[in-house]
Amino acid sequence: MREFPALEHLVATTGDELVRLAARVVGNTAEAEDVVQEAWARGLLALQRKELADVGVLKTWLYRVVLNGAFNARRGRDRRAERDLAWQQRRVADPLQALEAAVALKRVAAMLDDLPDEQAGALVLKELHGMTAAEVAKVLECSEGAVEQRLVRARASLRKRVE
Repeated sequence: MREFPALEHLVATTGDELVRLAARVVGNTAEAEDVVQEAWARGLLALQRKELADVGVLKTWLYRVVLNGAFNARRGRDRRAERDLAWQQRRVADPLQALEAAVALKRVAAMLDDLPDEQAGALVLKELHGMTAAEVAKVLECSEGAVEQRLVRARASLRKRVE
């Protein structure tokens, strides 16, 4: 990766952010780390093929790849849920803390399950990941107006579920 300092820099500076983003969608950190690892591998291949050159484009591209990978992983998560919880409990010294974190992530993921991917993606990036509407629009490759509309619909759906 030394030949691609842009990717090396992004791995060093956005790794935790990307794992948090993926974890908020899939509901656990183990699967989120796998999603991010796959995104970095795809980024390296894209750089080698000269498909991406600009650091800003690469960062936006990585967010999009992570988000899409997280949605795909979420779809297949049920068959791996038991294994992931065991891994999380081993990773954290306090099993109660690991269980509480796993339950919180599962709750968020369950709420997102009821939303279409484009709404869930906008909501996670904006509300949980702290991106601006313009940044979300770049990641999702849509207009800021489309992002706002997705957010309105997502919030309305979640409000109905809570009521």
